[in-house]
Amino acid sequence: MALRCGRACQQYLLHLAQDNIDFRLPVCHNSSPFWLLNGVSEEDVRGLMERTVCAKSAFELWGQGRTHNELQSSLRKYPLEKMAPFTQRESTYKINVYTFNKTLVFQERIKKIDTLEFLPFQGKVSLKNPDHIFFLLEDYGSDPNNIPDEPLHVYFGRWIADGQRELIRSHSVKKRHFIGNTSMEAGLSFIMANHARVKAHDLVCDPFVGSGSLLVACSHFGAYVCGTDIDYNIVHGIGKASRKNQKWRGPDENIRANLRQYGTEHLYIDVLVSDSSKAIWREGPLFDAVVTDPPYGIRESTRRTGSQKEIGKPPEDLSGESHVPVSMVYQLSDIFTDLLRFAAHYLVMGGRLVYWLPVYRPEYRDEIVPQHPCLRLVSNCEQTLSSHTSRRLITMEKVKEVEDSDELALLLDSRFRPYRGHNAFREKYFSGVSKRRGKAEQSSSSDGGTDPQSE
Repeated sequence: MALRCGRACQQYLLHLAQDNIDFRLPVCHNSSPFWLLNGVSEEDVRGLMERTVCAKSAFELWGQGRTHNELQSSLRKYPLEKMAPFTQRESTYKINVYTFNKTLVFQERIKKIDTLEFLPFQGKVSLKNPDHIFFLLEDYGSDPNNIPDEPLHVYFGRWIADGQRELIRSHSVKKRHFIGNTSMEAGLSFIMANHARVKAHDLVCDPFVGSGSLLVACSHFGAYVCGTDIDYNIVHGIGKASRKNQKWRGPDENIRANLRQYGTEHLYIDVLVSDSSKAIWREGPLFDAVVTDPPYGIRESTRRTGSQKEIGKPPEDLSGESHVPVSMVYQLSDIFTDLLRFAAHYLVMGGRLVYWLPVYRPEYRDEIVPQHPCLRLVSNCEQTLSSHTSRRLITMEKVKEVEDSDELALLLDSRFRPYRGHNAFREKYFSGVSKRRGKAEQSSSSDGGTDPQSE
């Protein structure tokens, strides 16, 4: 089998596969968009392609080589009995040519197809509605400024299925009825749902729901969805709009309307205005998955509710109806500690927690990823944000129920103590932005540009 993938999708695909699937890259170069799969059935591949938004297509590999001569030699060795079901006289077929990092004119494509005339096809060619589709795949590397004359590797195989990349377009935030300042893009939302192994009839919770992008993705796979958020305005769809050229949100701009837009409103349970640091759910396992993107303090503030006592002020008279809880800074280290505790208490056994962890790249090490004695780390994937910052997509699985000894371990075991360095992420992020702006201004001044400060 062979997969045609995007450049950055390989690390995500591993978590959709069965344990017995062997993924490996071709030997031509490490940045190849083509992956080879061993020990996998066509049924498994179709199941994979029905979920993934990363892989573009899957093929049954008939031959490969570094040159077209090697490809032809490889194809001549492929067992005829395996070709026979797809080369019968009564069946129709067509051959497509796909080139990565290079564009070929029509005549060149025809010439490459003609070199495959030795294959034992007995049926007729049908370009519009063939019974079987075959692909000649050519890999010209990943450097657009140094494209070789000949491909680094070539493959030939029978097309099996396409991935679900169409979902990225159909669920684009640009077309979303209701958006917020930090709405998760569609592709990443579906990747997170896949990491959580969300399926039909699951119950999924997002404790930092925002505009509900993750609920949209999870409901697409048939899960019932709910969540909480401390922001009253965004939960109720009121206040200032996040969309350009729009001042206020409309009367039907809300999370429920987003699910209605994609035909999954019947899976929407509700979203509550609530502080994620304070549990509101009944004790015991409730959720099959917790999928969320906590605020980092960059475009959305990290706040929680507190009391006058916590900030060192005398308590007010709480008997009046005008009492408003104190808003306090919610440190990132505390956010992740509370999130893991929430998952440990409220996930069913085997349920998954999937969330983003922002990190300062020069200081990152695996030991700073939050841990919990009841949760097992499944995967840790990086998405680079800048030269000095990134965020890690963390996937954890519940492996045991919470006991008193686990709460004690959180206090005494150094492995489970919160890493306070996360709290400085905002300062480090903006420090990097300021440095880049300073360099840009110096470069502009040396080139005769105008100093923005003097305008």
